[in-house]
Amino acid sequence: MSAQQPADQGFLPSVPTEPGTRVRVRYRKWDGAPHWVFEGRYLGADEHGRWVGFPAGTRFARPGARYRSSGPGVGFFGDVGWTPAFYRGHPNGMRVYSDLSTVPLWRRLPAGLFAARGRARFEVSAVDLDLDVIAFESDTDEPRGQYFIDDEDEFAEHAVTYGYPASVVAQVRADADALLTAVRAGDPPYDEATEKRWFAVLDGL
Repeated sequence: MSAQQPADQGFLPSVPTEPGTRVRVRYRKWDGAPHWVFEGRYLGADEHGRWVGFPAGTRFARPGARYRSSGPGVGFFGDVGWTPAFYRGHPNGMRVYSDLSTVPLWRRLPAGLFAARGRARFEVSAVDLDLDVIAFESDTDEPRGQYFIDDEDEFAEHAVTYGYPASVVAQVRADADALLTAVRAGDPPYDEATEKRWFAVLDGL
């Protein structure tokens, strides 16, 4: 069981079914403050979750920061407390970046929000819980190693400042350790073959 969001509990989930459908991905912090937001394309679903892809040039934004991706990525949102992104051709050699989070929630956006052509019709959201599991390509010169858990200090600080319940702290810590083990071992979907299948779907849109 993974951490649940402290809000957004009142709507019935609604998820896309058509590949290529625009999806808004929204993260926030435990106190409700906005965090990263970007738009992607729904790719489909498998046993790991619902996959979303973003092409090179996708705009990512949060308060005080924004950038456009230099290459494409794919990621899934499952019934677990982490949301991995897989990169192809990342300029720093990063292959996997997985946020530890609450279990993602899906909703259909109100009609007025997507009336304009090209706007996202669905949103998937989660609370960012600081820790990240990161994997680099084997030939990358990364001082922290090929696989590691990042932002330990931030997690410890926010556990106090945001008042994470003890059960959430314990669950996130356990999830991060288990995820690092799975990524290092190359267990599906971290086996490269899985992400390649979904990159192929993104390339075909």
